Amino acid sequence: MHWVCIKLYMVLYYYSIFKICPKKDILYTSPTEKLFNKKTERRKKMFKASSQKEVSTKLMKGLLDMIILQYLNTEPMHGYQIITKIRKNFGVYFGPSTIYPLLGTLEKKGYVESKWDMSFERPRKIYSLTADGQSMLNFTEESLNFICRKITIVNPETEPTVGVIAPKSRSHLTLQVP
Repeated sequence: MHWVCIKLYMVLYYYSIFKICPKKDILYTSPTEKLFNKKTERRKKMFKASSQKEVSTKLMKGLLDMIILQYLNTEPMHGYQIITKIRKNFGVYFGPSTIYPLLGTLEKKGYVESKWDMSFERPRKIYSLTADGQSMLNFTEESLNFICRKITIVNPETEPTVGVIAPKSRSHLTLQVP
C-alpha cells in the first residue's frame, strides 16, 4: 500500500510538471519547472566555473586526516603548527574550526595522543602519532596507492600523481609532505 501511494504521488507530481497541451499534444513544462531548470543551469555554470584551487581544496579536505597523520609522523606538533604548515606547503587555509575537531576525532579513535606542554608562554596541547595512527597511515597510503594504480591502468599515458601524492616509481606512490 505504501509503494502505491508513492507511485501515485510521483505520477501526480510529474503530471503537474509536464502537462499535455490539448491542441498540439506536446509536452510543456510548468512555471515552477522552468524556475527549477534556471536554478539547475546556474548551479551547473557555477560548478564548471570552479577553479583549480577549489578542486585542490576539496581533495585536500578529503586527505586532511592523512596529511595530519603524516605531519605527526615526522614530529609532535600543536594545532597551530599544523595549520601553518598546511598553509605554507599547500597554499590552502584550514582554520582552527577544521583542524582541532579533526585532531579530537583522531585522538578519540586512538590514532593521535596529546599532552600539555607548559614550556611556552601559555600551555599548548602537543599531538603525537600513536602506533595505531602509524598503522592507519600505512593503510591509507596503501589504499591510495591502489587507487592511483587503478587510475593509471585506466589512462596509462598520464603520470599517476594526484594532489599531494608524488611517484616513487610508476607502481608505488607515497605521500610527500614537505
